Amino acid sequence: MTDASYSSASSIEAGNPGLDVASAASDFGARTADFIALLKPRVMFLVVFTGLVGMVVAPGALHPVLAFTALLCIAVGAGASGAINMWFDADIDAVMERTSARPIPLGRIQPSEALGFGSVLSVGSVAVMGLGVNWVAALWLAITIGFYVFVYTMWLKRRTPQNIVIGGAAGAFPPMIGWAAVTGDISLYPVLLFGIIFLWTPPHFWALALYRSDDYARAGVPMLPVVAGEAETRRQILYYSLVLVPFTLVPWLLGYTGALYGIGAALLGAGLLVLAAQIFRGSGMAAPKRMFAYSILYLFLLFALLLAERWLDLPMGFPGLAGGA
Repeated sequence: MTDASYSSASSIEAGNPGLDVASAASDFGARTADFIALLKPRVMFLVVFTGLVGMVVAPGALHPVLAFTALLCIAVGAGASGAINMWFDADIDAVMERTSARPIPLGRIQPSEALGFGSVLSVGSVAVMGLGVNWVAALWLAITIGFYVFVYTMWLKRRTPQNIVIGGAAGAFPPMIGWAAVTGDISLYPVLLFGIIFLWTPPHFWALALYRSDDYARAGVPMLPVVAGEAETRRQILYYSLVLVPFTLVPWLLGYTGALYGIGAALLGAGLLVLAAQIFRGSGMAAPKRMFAYSILYLFLLFALLLAERWLDLPMGFPGLAGGA
């Protein structure tokens, strides 16, 4: 036996502590990644971003530490909702191609772990928001979490094709939370931002549901294409888009925003309407896929315009009307 082979054999007999440490570190990293996946980080991005916009457009300002705390609480609260959603929907996730690789269906995290993780984060995020920022923002954060978990996940999702219409309100609350974090109250402007996200949600998710309808049918989830058919879903996407685009101009018309937002919203909305019309007229799945991808960019850019106006200190208001409601 050579020295090298003798050394290798001795390491095996001794249990090779170095390999054990590396294995433990690898397992810890994998577990951490799984718990992060429970938080639905891709969904969290838009939630935090729209919450940030609500904070920036609100009158007044927060100390940077408090602003960071508020955004962190919004992020953690959103992630906690996602974790509880994955616990409750583990049976659905296991049979849907889009969600079958989530940690619970793969057996990497136990359902009870996900529930405990989400519950602790939910309570913690609301408590920190209340104690560190203010209790009005904490109340809206609690409403958001409760609406997503109890109204959408546990009540609506498996019972009605309107699940995403009503349940979509959960994803529309963050601008109101951000506003309340700064002001301690709620006014018309953040409600309008809520309305934009609320109207955006159905065409966004129904575009996804069109080309994933087999997934939803297999899982027994009554999404609109499964229950009402493809043609009706295409009509509804167009109808909601026709309501959404003019509604996005209301903040400009009421003097809350300036021309940069107003013109940008009109141009972005024109693109959305073109895609909605293509979906309505077509029969393939290329247009729904483009609509789903574009709708994410659309909402991001729409709210980015609000940020740009505030940071550039541009004049607010629609020409000919009194600005700055």
